[in-house]
Amino acid sequence: MKILIAPDKFKGSLSAEEVCEAIKTGILAMLPDAEVIILPLADGGEGFSEAIIGSHESKKIELTVNDPLNRWKSANYFILDNTIAIIEMANASGLKLLSSSERNPLKASTLGTGELIRNAIENGAKEIIIGIGGSATNDAGMGMAAALGYRFLDKNESVLNPSGENMIKVCQIVEPKSKPWTNIAIKVACDVTNPLYGINGAAHVFAKQKGANAQQIKQLDDGLRQFSRVVNAHFGKQFHFIEGAGAAGGLGYGLLTFLGAELKSGIDLILEANDFEKKLKDVDLVITGEGKMDIQTLSGKVVAGVSKKAKENNIPVYGICGISELTENQVSELGLSKLSTLKSPEISVDYAIKNAKELIVERIKQLL
Repeated sequence: MKILIAPDKFKGSLSAEEVCEAIKTGILAMLPDAEVIILPLADGGEGFSEAIIGSHESKKIELTVNDPLNRWKSANYFILDNTIAIIEMANASGLKLLSSSERNPLKASTLGTGELIRNAIENGAKEIIIGIGGSATNDAGMGMAAALGYRFLDKNESVLNPSGENMIKVCQIVEPKSKPWTNIAIKVACDVTNPLYGINGAAHVFAKQKGANAQQIKQLDDGLRQFSRVVNAHFGKQFHFIEGAGAAGGLGYGLLTFLGAELKSGIDLILEANDFEKKLKDVDLVITGEGKMDIQTLSGKVVAGVSKKAKENNIPVYGICGISELTENQVSELGLSKLSTLKSPEISVDYAIKNAKELIVERIKQLL
């Protein structure tokens, strides 16, 4: 029997690699002669680079960039096959770089992400793939664009420092003299469908978790509206309403408008990079999973992406997770033949988190 293991991490408990090993242990305990293929996955957030790279050779590039609050910070990205740059914006502009008391999307900027992109271009990248999960910012990519030579002027034609609070002051854009990215394919792993502004936009949906209060959320939303008015008029394009424009505090919008990037599902990019279709050849069963399955799981996360591809190839899929909020119909909609959770009436969430490895082994035995 040939089994493909393709899960996401169990956040706060196990990495995707550790989940794979636990599932494999459970499989071999029941089916010692099974052929097991391991493929640790991620979406556009944490672990994105490793999941894209997979078994390919890569080179890590380290440099010093501006963190979300414009302090010098060591960050890195990867070069794959000498031509493809793999960038996680969270390494330069992520919430993980700030303490809870430092979170402030009015002050935060994507400048460091732009510096990573600029360095990749200078190093000869022909293609750039960017994961934009885990941002600390809400500047619509203003900082990213500034790092690549764009200048943003206020009503007095003074240059503005890029930040969430300065979006509303933007009245004019000055373009850089050269745009070396125009011949580079830029793909963005984007797993949300929010527009740039409005009740479902970047500020109203995501800014609270980045440290903004109700008044600041309104200020940021107003800033996004003003910024997009100026940008749309400058480029003659209306990108603010496109699904994913509001991702990463509007960085999705910034990458679309300033760099001509393409927004794609993160899991689709990862599966494509790992030749997932080829790996499914002659597979009898796929096992996937993530820490928590909820309504977001249905819309472009790892489990949904894996299940969709397996279903297209008529391969049954088993799922495993720490906890599930899905109904039986939703589980069926995902394409899962079976689903097992670590949490049960006898097992608490805390216990499941601390003992995830052993519980996964047992649940896999039960599934098989």
